[in-house]
Amino acid sequence: MIKAQGDQPARRMKKEVRLLATKAVDSLVLSVEHYNRPSDRGRVPAVLILLDHAFEMILKASILHRGGSIRQPRAKQTIGFDECVRKAHSDGSIKFLKDEQVLQLQAINSLRDAAQHHLLDISEQHLYLHAQAGLTLFRDLYRFVFQKDLREQLPERVLPISTSPPTDLATLFDHELAEIRKLLKPGGRRRIEATNKLRALAIVDNAFSGQKVQPGSRALQDLATQAKGGKSWEDLFPGVAALDLTCTGTGPSLDLRLTKKEGIPVALVPAGTPDAAVIGVKRIDELGFYNLGLRELARHIGLSQPRALALIQHVKLQQDPDCFKAFQIGSQVLKRYSQHAISKLKTALASVDLDQVWIQNKPQGRVPKNAKSQSEQATRPISARVA
Repeated sequence: MIKAQGDQPARRMKKEVRLLATKAVDSLVLSVEHYNRPSDRGRVPAVLILLDHAFEMILKASILHRGGSIRQPRAKQTIGFDECVRKAHSDGSIKFLKDEQVLQLQAINSLRDAAQHHLLDISEQHLYLHAQAGLTLFRDLYRFVFQKDLREQLPERVLPISTSPPTDLATLFDHELAEIRKLLKPGGRRRIEATNKLRALAIVDNAFSGQKVQPGSRALQDLATQAKGGKSWEDLFPGVAALDLTCTGTGPSLDLRLTKKEGIPVALVPAGTPDAAVIGVKRIDELGFYNLGLRELARHIGLSQPRALALIQHVKLQQDPDCFKAFQIGSQVLKRYSQHAISKLKTALASVDLDQVWIQNKPQGRVPKNAKSQSEQATRPISARVA
């Protein structure tokens, strides 16, 4: 019997799952077919729309196959693309998407949005990147979720074909920006063409940075001015600069995947954030974000360090990546808290019995030297302490 991840037997595909998966493969094949067609009429929108549809169907099939739901309670419609991605990335019992896979999906979905609803001028190399990386990602998900080889569903010859495939993101964006600068030369009167090319690059950068919103005219004009002034693509598109491509194999076995550069964090965007995608790469000073030690955090909420730590353990604050992170510096581990931790603990203080929290979570063993005097006070009942 085929074994799934974690040595669990592969589940049989229920009828709805099988139909959705078949629909997904159909759209994937049609996307590749349109990519390879000799005519350019409607080719780019067709490739992106069909590829985006293939992923929405495979995400829904995968969520159902792993025991999740694709409908909200009492809702008539199934959940949309973004909610599928969020559930597949963040729901612990369903999760099957990695950070880099989410970024690739966000880029494809945002480009599809522009191609379907407005204008998009995307180069052949740039389109190939998303077509081939999309096919690789689809193959990876099909194998991981269903324990099946996608080659069983389509001939090996079904793959995007390019006479000049991109070797890496840096080379691709260098070439793109050089072309845009040529269009922006004085007297050329091709600024609109340059702006349309910039739109595709800005859409991908926004998608990688966690922004769902399409770039506006003013933003594109500013990018054009900066590009004309000689600004590098790394400075213009920091979201893209945080990522790279890995390429393995050749021909039908070619795999092209998006990868995150080492040391650059990926942040989950809270659900309901306006004009936001699911996750985004963030070039941030993490020690600046997690800028509180236990002493400072305790002072902000008006508790001793031991009592603050008991409350932290009670609300499981150290399991919340928005509030806590442990940094490895040499042989030492530095535990730090963000400003979000203050509001979360203050909210908890208003609804808990702190004496009971202390009894259940008080530190065992040796108390740190700088907390001994406060520990003695902390063992007194709350009613006996002066606020």
